[in-house]
Amino acid sequence: MEAGMTAALIALDWGTSSLRAYLMDGKGRVLERRSNGHGIQNLPVPGAAGFEQVFSALCGEWLNRSPKLPVVAGGMVGSAQGWAEAPYVRCPADTATLAGSAVTVESAAGVRLLIAPGVIFDPADDTPDVMRGEEIQIAGALADNPEFSARACVALPGTHSKWVQVSDGRIVRFATYMTGELFAVLTRHSILGRLMPKGTDSGAETREAAFTAGVEAARNGSTGDLAHQIFAARTLGLTRRLPADALKDYLSGLLIGNELVSGLALVRDTLDSDTPLVLIGEDALCDRYVSALAVLGVRPAAKLDNTAPRGLFQFAVSAGLVTPNSSEGATIP
Repeated sequence: MEAGMTAALIALDWGTSSLRAYLMDGKGRVLERRSNGHGIQNLPVPGAAGFEQVFSALCGEWLNRSPKLPVVAGGMVGSAQGWAEAPYVRCPADTATLAGSAVTVESAAGVRLLIAPGVIFDPADDTPDVMRGEEIQIAGALADNPEFSARACVALPGTHSKWVQVSDGRIVRFATYMTGELFAVLTRHSILGRLMPKGTDSGAETREAAFTAGVEAARNGSTGDLAHQIFAARTLGLTRRLPADALKDYLSGLLIGNELVSGLALVRDTLDSDTPLVLIGEDALCDRYVSALAVLGVRPAAKLDNTAPRGLFQFAVSAGLVTPNSSEGATIP
């Protein structure tokens, strides 16, 4: 970090498996970043003491330099299993909505953390859906890309992928797909994984072709076919129509393809045909989704990486903890 830069905020993206901390200035720029594997399910000791210990170890130096810095947190830290529960807010929701329902935790060292709530979509005529953490990423994406605020579909690939409808800068509805978790369970804990050896490599071209075949199977399938189609990840190996090390790619394409077929249908049903599709997530995973979308004849308008820091900054601004573009704060020597 350059000498003389001014810190205005500590922002925590605290999930299930990891904690990422950002020291930010008054313009929303990241000055320093730190991370560890102490997500809410991997604390050194259980309960509040564990959260205290992890927070102090990761951010103590920043707070020693600048003890009056505001601190905000988002993600699973606000769940029922987190440091303090921040109940879900209902759609439509934006950072002002989140800030209005945030909860405060005071650490043993006297530092106050403002924790963002998650969001619930609970229509009377359909099943409810929830998110916690993705709303912060969406806030960051819209802050950095205001052209998508008026109207967009935002897809966030991951363990529990989200397809989110944005209108006038607010989350108005969304759907969750357990694509990543389903892939992990099937490859690690089902009969399918027995034919998927490690340490072999039939080549990138073969694996990519298998992935594409999975997406095409999803595109060409009928309603209710998925449970039947999944078994092909075994039979294609048994009959040697696919190399063993390409079966994971086929299954990945099949599951991602089914998610896309459903998600795109949801977009067609609820949004105008020219609504931009925006991907947010880890670069390699988003690249897989771009490849799968290409098979379906769709090109996303943008692919964004880690938008959580900017989203946490916007949350802090909405909560009145930071004045944007301000030079006030603690100067880092």
